[in-house]
Amino acid sequence: APPEVEEPAAEEAAPAPAEGVAASGRRISVRLYFEAPDREGLLPEEREVAFSGDLARQLRTVVEELAKGSTTGLVPTLPAGTRVLEVFVQARGVAWVDLSSEAASGLPGGSKAELLTVYSVVNTIVTNFPAVSRVRLVVNDQAVTSLGAHVDLSRPLPPDMTLVAQPTPEPPPAGSSPSPAG
Repeated sequence: APPEVEEPAAEEAAPAPAEGVAASGRRISVRLYFEAPDREGLLPEEREVAFSGDLARQLRTVVEELAKGSTTGLVPTLPAGTRVLEVFVQARGVAWVDLSSEAASGLPGGSKAELLTVYSVVNTIVTNFPAVSRVRLVVNDQAVTSLGAHVDLSRPLPPDMTLVAQPTPEPPPAGSSPSPAG
């Protein structure tokens, strides 16, 4: 009676993947966007995170890593103490990310800080997960129009890669000429 054996095994396995995958230690590499310390904009930082077969759980893990801050000296974009309360993904590729009130109350003033905070989350999610095309941020389970009156959060946002800082050009090697060799 193989069908009878398979069904209970499948039912038992259904809740297990998240625990089993975490226990297996499988990790994926993601690109987190933080504020550049030396120029305007966001810079990516590669980080290994625990893999989850559940997209919403995976997104939550990634945003939690973003909230922890950079490990390479980049400037944090989420205010200290910000927690991820909930993440879910709609069928049309919209991820909803519910952040704790610190995301708004701890925000430094100004439109630039707010832009970088919002798009560090949006760009991090959308560039790492092709199934997500837009991100809607909410605070403490409440829809908000903005975190600090500068960025419209009343709708899901696509990524804005124009906010990614350009890499600093490498200086030419000593003794070389900037003109092309003839």
